[in-house]
Amino acid sequence: MRLDKYLWSIRFFKTRSIATDYCKKGHIKMNDLSCKPSREVYINDFFSIRKNQINYKIQVLGIPESRVGAKLLYLYMKDLTPIEEFQKNELLKYSKDYYRKKGTGRPTKKDRRDIDDYYDASS
Repeated sequence: MRLDKYLWSIRFFKTRSIATDYCKKGHIKMNDLSCKPSREVYINDFFSIRKNQINYKIQVLGIPESRVGAKLLYLYMKDLTPIEEFQKNELLKYSKDYYRKKGTGRPTKKDRRDIDDYYDASS
């Protein structure tokens, strides 16, 4: 089975074209080498997939006939992703929430006071 079709059938990607794009961009690797979407998938292959800033590691346990229900995924793949990858993603969320997004409008009153204090301290 093709790699893009396999990733779609185990519900790793919503559509097969998204899986193809990830392959073409080099986000899916086997043995640290980028894979084409047409690469054949065999049992006991290991893939690393970079999706949403998380490096997933997957082992192929079986080849499905077609798209599989969510409850049956454990028959066809084994997720070997370390827990630290998910924890890094949580830390990233907290760091992004602290700062205001660029272009969200004028500085608040607190921001203005902080800016004034900074300039007064440097003088």
